[in-house]
Amino acid sequence: MRQVAITGMGIISPLGNDIPSFWAALCAGECGIGPITRFDTEKFKVKLAAEVKNFDPLQYMEKADLIHRDLYTQYALAAAAQAVEDSGILGKIAPDRLAVYFSSGVGGMGTFQTEVGKLLEKGPKRVSPYFVPMMIANMAAAEIAIQYQAQGACIPVVTACASGSNGIGEALRAIRHGYADAVICGGAEAPIMEISVAGFTNMMALSQSEDPNAASLPFDARRGGFVMGEGAGCLVLEELEGAKARGAHIYGILAGYGSSCDAHHITAPQPEAEGAIRAIRQAIQEAGGCEGKQIYINAHGTGTPLNDAAETRAIKGALGRAVEHCLVSSSKSMTGHMLGAAGAAEAIVTTLALERGIIPPTIHLEQPDPECDLDYVPLQKREVSSQLGLSLSLGFGGHNACLAILKAGEK
Repeated sequence: MRQVAITGMGIISPLGNDIPSFWAALCAGECGIGPITRFDTEKFKVKLAAEVKNFDPLQYMEKADLIHRDLYTQYALAAAAQAVEDSGILGKIAPDRLAVYFSSGVGGMGTFQTEVGKLLEKGPKRVSPYFVPMMIANMAAAEIAIQYQAQGACIPVVTACASGSNGIGEALRAIRHGYADAVICGGAEAPIMEISVAGFTNMMALSQSEDPNAASLPFDARRGGFVMGEGAGCLVLEELEGAKARGAHIYGILAGYGSSCDAHHITAPQPEAEGAIRAIRQAIQEAGGCEGKQIYINAHGTGTPLNDAAETRAIKGALGRAVEHCLVSSSKSMTGHMLGAAGAAEAIVTTLALERGIIPPTIHLEQPDPECDLDYVPLQKREVSSQLGLSLSLGFGGHNACLAILKAGEK
């Protein structure tokens, strides 16, 4: 079975719009959350979000292209451009052996809101002819494939907050089983708008704190919901021997993937976390086990009361005694919840944590919940050399995904 290397990465995020600035902000424990600027929140209970700042799409595409690309697609193309350049993959893989697995939880929600507004206010003739291709959730993947002439499979995965992780995991399988030699994969989301914030608010999912430093509180007893984020993360995966042969930089080895469904509830996690336990165990088993390894887990860690407690139970149930050699942190404490992009961004965090020997913190964790009693690396980064990283994503609908990453050179 072929091994799979991570050879390129790119990011658009609330903490920075490239890998160096993103990583520096994570290690510094910076908070990317602030007042919503995209619309007037006077009538909204929720006032905060983790917005992407200073994004310039013209760094990555022509001005004429913006009219037919939703913001989520713009984010995706920008992250992909960084990752592809970083990897040096162009021209090294036959077009029909290069695939794209790029996900989104909801696709072009901004386009949907804008065009429905036109329909209701001005009539059907004013709806854009680009409405459908801008709105559908496969278009970021399709635009990336067109950009890089990737003629292999082009597949978006839509599993809510697990979309990015599932897309990367399915890309791993495509290379491992010989369907592709390299895959551009990840996830993108641009959901910070009236309809999305209203919907999540009314289902009691979002934090209503007006203090950016007391809003996204994973594993803290004060937590009261997640903070909506946005952006895109992209990884280039490549068959290991081919990557070595061309002298590519290898950030890490994507060695395992687990996927399961709670089959329990449309939003709430299964209380005993049985589905998440299965996904974590699958990923660890594929990666060759965890015995004798220092483990870092980038938790889903949204800051919702039910999720954080269930995720803690899942980690304990899956790792058993190995949890004693495990450090956990939630980058959502800094980025907010990037929804369909979260799994991709967090796979990048996990990979860099292994490569650079630094575990980013869970900021603002000042009042630990007794039900959440693992080492969540509170407040400040920690310099620890970990050999195995797990990136865990849990989505509405009961979707569970876990990626297992090995430090380059580990077996």
